[in-house]
Amino acid sequence: MIGIVILAAGASARMGEPKQELLYKGETLLQHAVNAALATNCQPVIVVLGANTNLYMPEEASKSVATVHNPDWQEGMSSSIRCGLSALLTAAPHTEGVILMVCDQPFVKASLLNSLIHTKESSGKGIVACQYKDTLGTPVLFSKDYFDELLYLRGKEGAKKLLFRHNEDVADMPFALGAIDIDTPEDYALLRRTESKG
Repeated sequence: MIGIVILAAGASARMGEPKQELLYKGETLLQHAVNAALATNCQPVIVVLGANTNLYMPEEASKSVATVHNPDWQEGMSSSIRCGLSALLTAAPHTEGVILMVCDQPFVKASLLNSLIHTKESSGKGIVACQYKDTLGTPVLFSKDYFDELLYLRGKEGAKKLLFRHNEDVADMPFALGAIDIDTPEDYALLRRTESKG
């Protein structure tokens, strides 16, 4: 049993408005992330909010996910990982693993998330990370062997340090479009231009 934690607690400082609510293909970036997660066999799905706690989600989606507020969101990504994983383990104590994903990668699909699980099973590795732009990053799957380390993370850095610390136990999965994340108005403008081209 694998759960999913969607990290959506940031203040979108560089964007100037909550990027979780930016529209792409008829839904917000947060809705897209939630829908991708719900289309997998993973459960539970936890959404971590922080700076913007009143983000809109369709009623059906809101019934199917658990939303938690991270009061320490200003600390950075690590606090949201701790918050989300703690909520996941409360809801499903026997979870075998967790997929960490963010809401500003618009090309993440359910098929990609399912592939993380298949890669874990076929490789026997405890961590499966997406590979793009000569780096490894989200979405990333951690087996339960790494829960204690995830809960010990501190500061603005996320879980990437674990990928380096345990590189012998990491399988990578190509995801070229993972390099596209929406941090600035320019990023969003480029995304909308690609949308208009179909």
